[in-house]
Amino acid sequence: MPDAPADDAALAAPFRPRLARVVTLAIAVAVLALTALLVTTMPGLSPLDQTGFVLFGVAIAWFCWRQATVAAVPDATGLRVRNLLVTTHVTWAQIVSVRFGQGRPWVQLDLSDGDTLAVMGVQRADGEHAEHEARRLATLVARRSATASDD
Repeated sequence: MPDAPADDAALAAPFRPRLARVVTLAIAVAVLALTALLVTTMPGLSPLDQTGFVLFGVAIAWFCWRQATVAAVPDATGLRVRNLLVTTHVTWAQIVSVRFGQGRPWVQLDLSDGDTLAVMGVQRADGEHAEHEARRLATLVARRSATASDD
């Protein structure tokens, strides 16, 4: 088993969506460019109106950036899940199962306390890639949460 460390490194790579990142970053750039164009070319805007437009454009761009940066990053102790508004760290022992059934927009972790945690870093919109990433996460969880007695 000489390839195990390389396999572990590939298995432990961060989980990030593909399509959502591209689309939301493109939208953020477009919103900022159009906001700048609007503020500089629209006649009759007061400084207060201009400030309002800029703040609104920046808020939309921030939301898009936040969506583009969702991820699940494994480390030695667990998984740091950065979703749209909240970042959570769960230990490997807390993760009971990984689910990605039909109709789910993203992977869901079942936790030992009975709660669930969405992992927006693996999104259904990525199609076959998302299926592969869900299997990779399930494999990683199984390897990292295994105990000597595997109870």
